[in-house]
Amino acid sequence: MTGNGASNSRTLSGRTILMSGGSRGIGLAIALRAARDGANVAILAKTAEPHPSLEGTVHTAADQIRAAGGGALAVVGDVRNDDDVTAAVEATLAEFGGIDVVINNASAIDLSKTPDVSMKRYDLMADINVRGTFMLSKFALPALRGAANPHILTLSPPLNLDPAWAGRHLAYTMAKYGMSLTTLGLAEELRGDGIAVNSLWPRTLIDTAAIRAMPGGSELVRAARTPDIVADAAHAVLVRPARECTGNFFTDEEVLRQEGVTDFSRYSLGAPEDALVPDIFL
Repeated sequence: MTGNGASNSRTLSGRTILMSGGSRGIGLAIALRAARDGANVAILAKTAEPHPSLEGTVHTAADQIRAAGGGALAVVGDVRNDDDVTAAVEATLAEFGGIDVVINNASAIDLSKTPDVSMKRYDLMADINVRGTFMLSKFALPALRGAANPHILTLSPPLNLDPAWAGRHLAYTMAKYGMSLTTLGLAEELRGDGIAVNSLWPRTLIDTAAIRAMPGGSELVRAARTPDIVADAAHAVLVRPARECTGNFFTDEEVLRQEGVTDFSRYSLGAPEDALVPDIFL
Protein backbone atom coordinates (compact mmCIF):
# COMPACT_ATOMS: atom_id res chain seq x y z
CA MET A 1 0.00 0.00 0.00
CA THR A 2 3.00 2.33 -0.06
CA GLY A 3 1.94 5.53 -1.83
CA ASN A 4 -1.70 4.48 -1.84
CA GLY A 5 -4.60 3.88 0.50
CA ALA A 6 -6.90 5.98 2.63
CA SER A 7 -5.15 8.82 4.42
CA ASN A 8 -7.31 8.49 7.52
CA SER A 9 -6.70 4.79 8.08
CA ARG A 10 -6.00 3.85 11.70
CA THR A 11 -3.44 1.26 10.72
CA LEU A 12 0.09 1.32 9.36
CA SER A 13 -0.52 -1.85 7.36
CA GLY A 14 1.35 -1.81 4.09
CA ARG A 15 3.08 1.50 4.80
CA THR A 16 6.84 1.85 4.69
CA ILE A 17 8.90 3.50 7.42
CA LEU A 18 12.54 4.56 7.12
CA MET A 19 14.07 5.04 10.57
CA SER A 20 17.47 6.16 11.76
CA GLY A 21 18.68 4.07 14.68
CA GLY A 22 16.24 1.50 15.96
CA SER A 23 18.48 -1.39 16.91
CA ARG A 24 17.18 -1.13 20.46
CA GLY A 25 15.22 1.05 22.87
CA ILE A 26 12.54 3.50 21.81
CA GLY A 27 13.28 3.17 18.11
CA LEU A 28 12.90 -0.60 18.17
CA ALA A 29 9.69 -0.33 20.20
CA ILE A 30 8.24 2.04 17.58
CA ALA A 31 9.31 -0.32 14.79
CA LEU A 32 7.74 -3.34 16.47
CA ARG A 33 4.46 -1.48 17.08
CA ALA A 34 4.33 -0.63 13.38
CA ALA A 35 5.25 -4.20 12.44
CA ARG A 36 2.29 -5.55 14.37
CA ASP A 37 0.11 -3.61 11.92
CA GLY A 38 1.97 -5.16 9.00
CA ALA A 39 4.17 -2.16 8.16
CA ASN A 40 7.52 -2.33 6.41
CA VAL A 41 10.40 -0.90 8.42
CA ALA A 42 13.84 -0.06 7.07
CA ILE A 43 16.38 0.67 9.78
CA LEU A 44 19.55 2.66 9.13
CA ALA A 45 21.98 1.96 11.96
CA LYS A 46 25.68 1.47 12.56
CA THR A 47 25.43 -1.55 14.83
CA ALA A 48 26.14 -4.43 12.48
CA GLU A 49 27.97 -6.50 15.11
CA PRO A 50 26.98 -7.00 18.77
CA HIS A 51 28.08 -4.18 21.05
CA PRO A 52 30.05 -5.27 24.14
CA SER A 53 27.61 -3.60 26.54
CA LEU A 54 24.43 -2.92 24.55
CA GLU A 55 21.92 -5.44 23.29
CA GLY A 56 20.80 -5.59 19.69
CA THR A 57 22.09 -5.01 16.17
CA VAL A 58 20.40 -3.76 13.03
CA HIS A 59 20.07 -7.41 11.99
CA THR A 60 18.48 -8.64 15.22
CA ALA A 61 16.08 -5.69 15.05
CA ALA A 62 15.07 -6.70 11.52
CA ASP A 63 14.49 -10.27 12.72
CA GLN A 64 12.22 -9.02 15.50
CA ILE A 65 10.30 -6.79 13.08
CA ARG A 66 9.63 -9.76 10.78
CA ALA A 67 8.61 -11.92 13.73
CA ALA A 68 6.12 -9.22 14.77
CA GLY A 69 4.47 -9.36 11.36
CA GLY A 70 6.19 -6.62 9.38
CA GLY A 71 8.55 -6.38 6.47
CA ALA A 72 12.09 -5.43 7.42
CA LEU A 73 15.23 -4.10 5.80
CA ALA A 74 18.50 -3.77 7.72
CA VAL A 75 20.72 -1.02 6.32
CA VAL A 76 24.14 -0.79 7.91
CA GLY A 77 25.25 2.81 7.77
CA ASP A 78 25.91 6.07 9.57
CA VAL A 79 23.29 8.83 9.54
CA ARG A 80 26.21 11.30 9.54
CA ASN A 81 27.42 10.04 6.16
CA ASP A 82 25.80 11.51 3.03
CA ASP A 83 26.41 8.39 0.92
CA ASP A 84 25.01 6.09 3.61
CA VAL A 85 21.81 8.10 3.90
CA THR A 86 21.43 8.20 0.12
CA ALA A 87 21.96 4.45 -0.01
CA ALA A 88 19.36 3.88 2.75
CA VAL A 89 16.73 5.85 0.84
CA GLU A 90 17.54 4.04 -2.40
CA ALA A 91 17.56 0.61 -0.74
CA THR A 92 14.20 1.27 0.93
CA LEU A 93 12.66 2.34 -2.40
CA ALA A 94 14.10 -0.72 -4.13
CA GLU A 95 12.85 -3.12 -1.44
CA PHE A 96 9.41 -1.68 -0.72
CA GLY A 97 8.57 0.62 -3.62
CA GLY A 98 8.16 3.84 -1.63
CA ILE A 99 8.57 5.66 1.66
CA ASP A 100 5.55 6.82 3.66
CA VAL A 101 7.18 7.74 6.96
CA VAL A 102 10.58 8.98 8.09
CA ILE A 103 11.42 8.62 11.78
CA ASN A 104 14.43 10.53 13.05
CA ASN A 105 15.28 8.43 16.07
CA ALA A 106 19.10 8.33 16.06
CA SER A 107 20.53 10.60 18.74
CA ALA A 108 23.66 11.01 20.84
CA ILE A 109 23.60 12.28 24.41
CA ASP A 110 26.16 13.85 26.72
CA LEU A 111 24.87 15.92 29.62
CA SER A 112 28.28 17.38 30.53
CA LYS A 113 28.69 21.03 31.38
CA THR A 114 30.55 23.18 28.85
CA PRO A 115 34.02 22.89 30.51
CA ASP A 116 33.71 19.12 30.63
CA VAL A 117 32.29 18.17 27.24
CA SER A 118 34.92 17.28 24.67
CA MET A 119 34.66 18.78 21.21
CA LYS A 120 34.57 15.25 19.84
CA ARG A 121 31.37 14.61 21.81
CA TYR A 122 30.03 18.02 20.78
CA ASP A 123 30.61 17.18 17.12
CA LEU A 124 29.05 13.74 17.53
CA MET A 125 25.83 15.22 18.95
CA ALA A 126 25.70 17.99 16.37
CA ASP A 127 26.32 15.60 13.49
CA ILE A 128 23.93 12.81 14.52
CA ASN A 129 21.17 14.83 16.10
CA VAL A 130 20.99 17.94 13.92
CA ARG A 131 22.71 17.15 10.63
CA GLY A 132 21.44 13.56 10.55
CA THR A 133 17.84 14.61 11.16
CA PHE A 134 18.03 17.34 8.52
CA MET A 135 19.73 15.09 5.96
CA LEU A 136 17.51 12.02 6.30
CA SER A 137 14.41 14.21 6.07
CA LYS A 138 15.80 16.10 3.07
CA PHE A 139 16.94 13.05 1.11
CA ALA A 140 13.60 11.26 1.65
CA LEU A 141 11.46 14.21 0.50
CA PRO A 142 11.08 13.13 -3.14
CA ALA A 143 9.75 9.74 -2.01
CA LEU A 144 7.48 11.26 0.65
CA ARG A 145 5.88 13.51 -1.96
CA GLY A 146 4.56 10.35 -3.63
CA ALA A 147 2.99 8.91 -0.48
CA ALA A 148 -0.71 9.09 0.36
CA ASN A 149 -0.22 10.07 4.00
CA PRO A 150 3.40 11.17 4.41
CA HIS A 151 4.84 11.83 7.85
CA ILE A 152 8.19 12.88 9.30
CA LEU A 153 8.41 12.20 13.04
CA THR A 154 11.43 13.29 15.07
CA LEU A 155 12.22 12.20 18.62
CA SER A 156 13.00 15.63 20.01
CA PRO A 157 11.61 17.95 22.69
CA PRO A 158 9.39 21.01 22.58
CA LEU A 159 11.35 24.23 22.02
CA ASN A 160 11.42 25.44 25.60
CA LEU A 161 13.55 28.58 25.86
CA ASP A 162 13.67 28.55 29.64
CA PRO A 163 17.42 29.22 30.12
CA ALA A 164 17.59 26.53 32.78
CA TRP A 165 17.86 23.80 30.13
CA ALA A 166 20.66 25.44 28.18
CA GLY A 167 22.42 26.18 31.44
CA ARG A 168 22.35 22.56 32.58
CA HIS A 169 23.82 20.94 29.47
CA LEU A 170 24.36 23.47 26.70
CA ALA A 171 25.93 21.19 24.08
CA TYR A 172 23.17 18.58 24.33
CA THR A 173 20.44 21.21 24.48
CA MET A 174 21.68 22.82 21.27
CA ALA A 175 21.79 19.42 19.55
CA LYS A 176 18.28 18.38 20.59
CA TYR A 177 16.81 21.82 19.87
CA GLY A 178 18.44 21.64 16.43
CA MET A 179 16.31 18.56 15.79
CA SER A 180 13.24 20.43 16.99
CA LEU A 181 14.04 23.44 14.81
CA THR A 182 14.08 21.05 11.86
CA THR A 183 10.52 20.07 12.79
CA LEU A 184 9.48 23.69 13.14
CA GLY A 185 10.96 24.74 9.81
CA LEU A 186 10.03 21.72 7.72
CA ALA A 187 6.44 21.73 8.98
CA GLU A 188 6.04 25.28 7.67
CA GLU A 189 8.04 24.70 4.49
CA LEU A 190 6.12 21.54 3.57
CA ARG A 191 2.67 22.56 4.76
CA GLY A 192 1.45 23.11 1.21
CA ASP A 193 2.77 19.71 0.15
CA GLY A 194 0.69 17.86 2.72
CA ILE A 195 3.70 16.27 4.44
CA ALA A 196 3.20 16.11 8.21
CA VAL A 197 6.26 17.04 10.28
CA ASN A 198 6.04 16.58 14.05
CA SER A 199 8.21 15.95 17.10
CA LEU A 200 7.49 13.51 19.92
CA TRP A 201 9.07 13.49 23.39
CA PRO A 202 8.48 11.38 26.50
CA ARG A 203 6.67 13.06 29.38
CA THR A 204 8.69 10.94 31.82
CA LEU A 205 12.02 9.19 31.85
CA ILE A 206 12.04 6.08 29.63
CA ASP A 207 13.88 2.88 30.46
CA THR A 208 16.59 2.64 27.79
CA ALA A 209 20.15 1.34 27.60
CA ALA A 210 21.39 4.94 27.31
CA ILE A 211 19.74 5.89 30.61
CA ARG A 212 20.95 2.73 32.35
CA ALA A 213 24.51 3.51 31.24
CA MET A 214 24.44 6.94 32.88
CA PRO A 215 25.73 7.43 36.44
CA GLY A 216 22.94 6.31 38.76
CA GLY A 217 21.00 4.99 35.77
CA SER A 218 19.97 1.73 37.38
CA GLU A 219 18.22 3.73 40.10
CA LEU A 220 16.70 6.22 37.68
CA VAL A 221 14.92 3.62 35.56
CA ARG A 222 12.97 2.40 38.56
CA ALA A 223 11.00 5.63 38.24
CA ALA A 224 10.69 5.41 34.45
CA ARG A 225 8.17 4.13 31.93
CA THR A 226 8.76 1.50 29.26
CA PRO A 227 9.47 2.47 25.63
CA ASP A 228 6.04 1.09 24.71
CA ILE A 229 4.37 4.36 25.70
CA VAL A 230 6.40 6.25 23.11
CA ALA A 231 5.72 3.53 20.54
CA ASP A 232 1.97 3.70 21.09
CA ALA A 233 2.05 7.50 20.89
CA ALA A 234 4.13 7.43 17.68
CA HIS A 235 1.64 5.01 16.14
CA ALA A 236 -1.25 7.31 17.07
CA VAL A 237 0.47 10.26 15.38
CA LEU A 238 1.46 8.39 12.23
CA VAL A 239 -2.07 7.16 11.47
CA ARG A 240 -3.49 10.69 11.62
CA PRO A 241 -4.20 12.52 8.34
CA ALA A 242 -0.99 14.36 7.44
CA ARG A 243 -2.69 17.58 6.35
CA GLU A 244 -4.45 17.84 9.71
CA CYS A 245 -1.48 17.00 11.93
CA THR A 246 1.71 18.99 11.39
CA GLY A 247 3.99 21.36 13.27
CA ASN A 248 3.30 19.81 16.67
CA PHE A 249 5.66 19.15 19.56
CA PHE A 250 3.83 16.30 21.21
CA THR A 251 4.53 14.45 24.44
CA ASP A 252 3.68 10.77 24.53
CA GLU A 253 1.20 11.23 27.34
CA GLU A 254 -0.52 14.13 25.57
CA VAL A 255 -1.05 12.08 22.40
CA LEU A 256 -2.45 9.09 24.27
CA ARG A 257 -4.79 11.28 26.30
CA GLN A 258 -6.10 12.59 22.99
CA GLU A 259 -6.71 8.94 22.08
CA GLY A 260 -8.77 8.43 25.23
CA VAL A 261 -6.12 6.79 27.44
CA THR A 262 -6.47 7.75 31.11
CA ASP A 263 -4.57 4.97 32.89
CA PHE A 264 -0.84 4.91 32.19
CA SER A 265 0.12 2.46 34.92
CA ARG A 266 0.74 -0.38 32.47
CA TYR A 267 3.73 1.56 31.11
CA SER A 268 5.36 2.02 34.52
CA LEU A 269 8.06 -0.18 35.99
CA GLY A 270 6.48 -0.30 39.42
CA ALA A 271 6.74 3.25 40.71
CA PRO A 272 3.46 5.09 41.36
CA GLU A 273 2.54 7.77 38.83
CA ASP A 274 3.39 10.62 41.20
CA ALA A 275 6.88 9.20 41.74
CA LEU A 276 7.90 9.02 38.07
CA VAL A 277 10.84 11.17 36.99
CA PRO A 278 9.84 13.86 34.46
CA ASP A 279 11.95 14.00 31.33
CA ILE A 280 14.17 16.98 30.63
CA PHE A 281 13.16 20.03 28.56
CA LEU A 282 9.56 20.02 29.80
